[in-house]
Amino acid sequence: MISGDIVPNVQKIKELLKETGYKLTPQRRFIIDSMIDRKKSHLSIEEIFTEVKKVCPEIGIATVYRTVQLFEDVGIMAKQYFDDGCYRYEIIDDSKNHNHYHLKCNTCGEVFEIEDNYFDELESHIEKDKKFKITNHKVTFYGLCEKCSKMSG
Repeated sequence: MISGDIVPNVQKIKELLKETGYKLTPQRRFIIDSMIDRKKSHLSIEEIFTEVKKVCPEIGIATVYRTVQLFEDVGIMAKQYFDDGCYRYEIIDDSKNHNHYHLKCNTCGEVFEIEDNYFDELESHIEKDKKFKITNHKVTFYGLCEKCSKMSG
């Protein structure tokens, strides 16, 4: 996993790839750059492909699929599902603990990340009561963002 800066450092990604026996090829770099440039977004494969195609017109979608799968396997990217028909990806950043949650607006589709310790007590209870060691969890709340709430009410 990547640690440190809020925006993942490309050098750290390069080192992680090297540690796992891979190189940061130009195509992989373009994909990383597109994710960093849109760090607040959770991009689908097609959206990553569209972004990368702007700077690397010769890249194929199969390369994007393979690269994203590699990045997921080595711990550079995480896959999320927001009930919109496709998986979306975000760069893993160890400066965030696993306690970051997603808020997805049902109207505009925007996804917001929040970090907090809302579930710490629940996790402790589960680990103690069920003798189950939690290593991670994914939580997404669906509703209306502030802008869409104002427009609908």
